[in-house]
Amino acid sequence: MFGIDPLYWMLMAPVFLFSLWASFKVKSSFNKFAKVASRSGMTGAQVAELILQRNGLGHIPVMETTGFLSDHYDPMKKVIRLSPDVFGSNSLASIGVAAHETGHAIQHAKGYKALMLRNTMAPTASIGSNFAWIIIFAGFLLGTMGLVKIGILLFSIVVAFQLITLPVEFNASTRAKEMLASYGILGSTEMVGVSKVLSAAAMTYVAAAASAIVTLLYFLLRSGLLGSRDE
Repeated sequence: MFGIDPLYWMLMAPVFLFSLWASFKVKSSFNKFAKVASRSGMTGAQVAELILQRNGLGHIPVMETTGFLSDHYDPMKKVIRLSPDVFGSNSLASIGVAAHETGHAIQHAKGYKALMLRNTMAPTASIGSNFAWIIIFAGFLLGTMGLVKIGILLFSIVVAFQLITLPVEFNASTRAKEMLASYGILGSTEMVGVSKVLSAAAMTYVAAAASAIVTLLYFLLRSGLLGSRDE
């Protein structure tokens, strides 16, 4: 019912276009500044290691992983994984991304509350993301509003997870830029490029949150929990 419902596409079309733009922006920004080498010549991996050491976190390993822009900090194993385009490159884009992921490691070490909350919510949010649609669809198919409400509740957790992700990502980028500048890793003109890359990346998280919110709105409208079910 969802895929062919005009209401669904009417609500989602603007968000879908925004998501496409955000994806294009982050890739184009990264590719642009991936061609600009830093004056220091430091690679993404070296920058991450330096920032970790400066913050007393030299025990956290920085490892290379596979995939394009697959960079992330693993809070369970306490390891920073950088994609090949970031790990061994000395570009402004690579340094910005590496510093951002290191920002997450520092958040974790300092007990940044938003990150702690996100990590706590992650397992439930994963279940909601994978099964909420199925439960809601089954509820509509069987005419069982109880199932629909359970599915919507699960998906509400997904929305909350996406929203709490925003301050976590913004804060990691702020930390990254502050450290790159204060540690003398990049100059003021170089920081302009890094800011553009990280700002573009932030928009992908905004798009994900917007998509989740609009999807929840659709579920609430179609279930009759918001407005009239006959609309």
